[in-house]
Amino acid sequence: MRIALVSEHASPLATIGGVDAGGQNVHVAALATSLTTLGHDVTVFTRRDALSLPDRTTTAGGYAVEHVPAGPPTDIPKDELFAHIPAFAEHLRIRLEVLRPDVVHAHFWMSGLAAVTAASPLGIPVAQTFHALGSVKKRHQGGKDTSPPQRIVVEQQLAQTVDRVIATCSDEVAELTALGTSPQRISVVPCGVDTTAFRPVGAAAFGGDDSAAGTVLIVGRLVERKGIEDAIRAVAALPRARLRVAGGPAHDALSTDPEAIRLLRLAEALGVADRVELLGAVDRADMPMLYARADVIVCAPWYEPFGIVPLEAMACGRPVVGTAVGGLLDTIEPGVTGELVPAHRPDRLAGAIRLLLENPVRRNRYADAGRRRVLSHYDWDTIARMTASIYEDLAALRSNDAISPEVTR
Repeated sequence: MRIALVSEHASPLATIGGVDAGGQNVHVAALATSLTTLGHDVTVFTRRDALSLPDRTTTAGGYAVEHVPAGPPTDIPKDELFAHIPAFAEHLRIRLEVLRPDVVHAHFWMSGLAAVTAASPLGIPVAQTFHALGSVKKRHQGGKDTSPPQRIVVEQQLAQTVDRVIATCSDEVAELTALGTSPQRISVVPCGVDTTAFRPVGAAAFGGDDSAAGTVLIVGRLVERKGIEDAIRAVAALPRARLRVAGGPAHDALSTDPEAIRLLRLAEALGVADRVELLGAVDRADMPMLYARADVIVCAPWYEPFGIVPLEAMACGRPVVGTAVGGLLDTIEPGVTGELVPAHRPDRLAGAIRLLLENPVRRNRYADAGRRRVLSHYDWDTIARMTASIYEDLAALRSNDAISPEVTR
C-alpha cells in the first residue's frame, strides 16, 4: 500500500526529550519503519522547522519524510501552530494529488484537521490517532492548559467524521465515545516498542556502589504532569534510595530550565538533594543500559494517553511502578509485571517502590513477566500488522465508494 502519515509537530527525525518531542515522535518513526519493513511505501509529512531541512529525504528506516512549509521555518511551540494549519493542509493536498496514497493516517488533532481538509476532496480515507485529547488535558490542567481554544471542538468533529479513529488504549475508547464517536468506528491499537533495541543487557551494577539502597529511575520530559515531583517526594520517604531523572534539555542546560530548577529546589527542601540526580536528555541508544542500572522504574503521570516508558522498561526486563491512568492501565499488570497506584499519591508510590526494593525475588519475577508481555503484545511488527489491516479495510471501503464527510473548520 501507499501510506501517508501526517504528524504536523512531531517529526520522526526530531531529537527526543524537548517540551514537544516525546512519545508521538517515537511512535510515528517506529510505525513508519515497521510498515516499510512489511513492504509498504510510507511517506511522513511534518512541518519544516529549520531552513536546512530538505524538502524530501529517505530515512535509514526506508520511509520518506517530507517537510511541509507552514509558518516560519523555526521552532514553534505546538500550541501556537493552529494558525499555520491551513497552509500545511494546502501543501499537503498538492502532494497527495501527486502521491495518491491509499490511506492517510493523521497523528494529533491538528494533523487530523490538515489531513481531512487535504484528503477528503481527493476521496482518500483518513484514519486518526489523537495521542492526547484536549478534553482530558483540560480536565487535568484547567487554567494551565495552553491548547488553542478551537481544539476540543475540532477533536469532536474529527472523532465523528474521520473514517476510523485508532485509539491507543481502552481508556481512550470511553473518552472518544463521549465525543460522539460510534464504537464501530473505533479500533484499539496500542503503541509498540522496539524489542530488539530495548532488551535486557545482562548483569548490571543495580544500585551502584550500595545495592541495598536501591536505585529508582523515572524517564520523561520535565513537565509537571509527568509526576516527577511525586517521585521525589516518594524517594524522600525511602531512606538511602536514590532517584535518577532522565529527560528534559541537555545536561548542561538544566541549570537554566525552570522545571529542573524547581525540582532540585524541592529535593533540597526535602533533604534529599544528594539522592536525586537530574541526567537531562539521554540518547535513546543509551536507554537500555540506563534502565538496566535501575532496580525499579517509576512512571507517575497525572494522566497519560498511552505511555511508552513502561513498555521500554518491561522490554529491558525491569519492574515498573506506575500510576493507574490512561494507557498504563493496559500495559502494567499489577502483581505480575509491576504495581499501579493512584496518581498524586507520593505515599502510595513510596509504598509500592519499597515493596520491590525490599524483595529482589519479586523484582525478578516481575522483570521476566514484563519482558514476556511486551514480546507477545507490543512488538512493533505486531503493531504495524494490526495498523496495516485497518488501512486495508479503509481502502477497500473507499474503493466501494464509501465516502466520508468532511470536517468543517
